[in-house]
Amino acid sequence: MKHFKKVAFILIGLIVTICLSGFGYVYFKLNKMYVKDEAVKSTEEQGTMVEGITNILLVGTDGEYVEKGNRSDGMMVVTIDSKNKDIRISSIARDTYVDIPGYSTEKLTHAYAYEGIDLLKEVFKVNFDLDIDKYIAVNFSSFMEIIDEIGGVVVDVPESGLESINSMIDACYNYYSNKDSVGEKEYLTHAGTQRLNGYQALAFSRIRYTDSAFHREARHREVAESVYKEFAQKGVETYKKCAEIILNNTKTNISPIEMMNLAYTVLKINDKDIDQFQFPLEEYRNGHIINKQKGWVLEWDKEPNLEAWHKFIFGENK
Repeated sequence: MKHFKKVAFILIGLIVTICLSGFGYVYFKLNKMYVKDEAVKSTEEQGTMVEGITNILLVGTDGEYVEKGNRSDGMMVVTIDSKNKDIRISSIARDTYVDIPGYSTEKLTHAYAYEGIDLLKEVFKVNFDLDIDKYIAVNFSSFMEIIDEIGGVVVDVPESGLESINSMIDACYNYYSNKDSVGEKEYLTHAGTQRLNGYQALAFSRIRYTDSAFHREARHREVAESVYKEFAQKGVETYKKCAEIILNNTKTNISPIEMMNLAYTVLKINDKDIDQFQFPLEEYRNGHIINKQKGWVLEWDKEPNLEAWHKFIFGENK
């Protein structure tokens, strides 16, 4: 497994806010984005829930809506292992070919667009034998606003992707142009290491056709690492502003008290080297075009992929 010193900016923003702000303020803000689950599973039904391990599904939608109607463009499972004092992150490819109950066999990314988080959680149970008890869903608006708030991110723009990024900038800028602070649209003029603003960073993250879906996810992690580094250099006021952005564009079933407890647990763990898992594994997947309707998908071998992924998440506990 690879190691990297970064956490998805969503989780970082929430944790930092909780550490630096007063209880009443944080409770009020967290309560605004909290959506209580209608039904709570019994202990017997929670087949893959293990004591000491909390799995949080982070979902980034490819549009404005966090309820449903937009695809889940980015998906990660953050595993907080309080027993072994460890944090682990799993990235799940959006093009993973899965059974979507009530619909058909198609890309994982479509489940959220159909019926939102409830269907996506069901897809995880049916296909991956994973019970997702906690989730945090955010939209692209918060992604761009946070990057602008921290002064941009530094990434390495490949020569092969320069044209595609500039093409994507049009769509990202148009989505974001109603913000007073966005300014005039700026295209990238050269490849190489450089600082990108919010809509440029989103365009960098979203390009797909210059390489593979896995290179795209690597770009997601590159942006996340840069966000982490920029956060570390900022002060309390920037943290609070970023928290406000996140909280206004987020949906979660984690109650305010639970969120604070999770944040406290993560801070106590203080994991500097976070293990990462990419699902499905390279040696047990096959990316290809099925037909015009289904498009390019990732078919995967169930047994070896799930065995490796469950071991990564649960260790020897399951």
